[in-house]
Amino acid sequence: MSVHDLEPITALGGAAPQVDTVAGLTCTEVTDLALASVAARLGQEKACAKKLKALLGDAAPGPGKALLAAPFSAMWMGPDQWMIGADFATHEDLEVQVKTALRSTASVTEQTDGWCCFDLSGDGIAPVMELLCPVNMRSLQSGDAQRTQIHHLGCFVVCGDPDGFIRILGPRASAGSLHHAIVTAMQSAL
Repeated sequence: MSVHDLEPITALGGAAPQVDTVAGLTCTEVTDLALASVAARLGQEKACAKKLKALLGDAAPGPGKALLAAPFSAMWMGPDQWMIGADFATHEDLEVQVKTALRSTASVTEQTDGWCCFDLSGDGIAPVMELLCPVNMRSLQSGDAQRTQIHHLGCFVVCGDPDGFIRILGPRASAGSLHHAIVTAMQSAL
């Protein structure tokens, strides 16, 4: 096999995203998401925030929050640190685009292949998430983002709609374990 014969695979090792449905809830492996992390450089926090606002079209999210928008989404990861997301088809070079916009105000790192992503959509999200992690689902609002543990993995949970859409990001190297935990919780709760 030559290098030219390689075919891309998803985090779960498939040629196409994995989709699992239990009762009225669907778990979809997300494969079209470009990611880049941003950390404001020391002394450049205000300048970085200003440039980031220009890039995102809104202020960067604060603690426990996410900006759910297009073409760029953003999630707070720590003081003066964010994860930026965009559609992979139009932003495959997201890291370069963000670096160009933020210049020397921040350190930007490619994250696309470091994370796996699963979207939960439909009915029954709260009981499934309550089995998976200690996030208080009943208090989440759209745009909330929480760092948590799922199946002993450091993950992020982003709330699009507490009654119908949750995004889970976890380490790509553990995609199979995370997916198994999600589907098992779906089967147990629904």
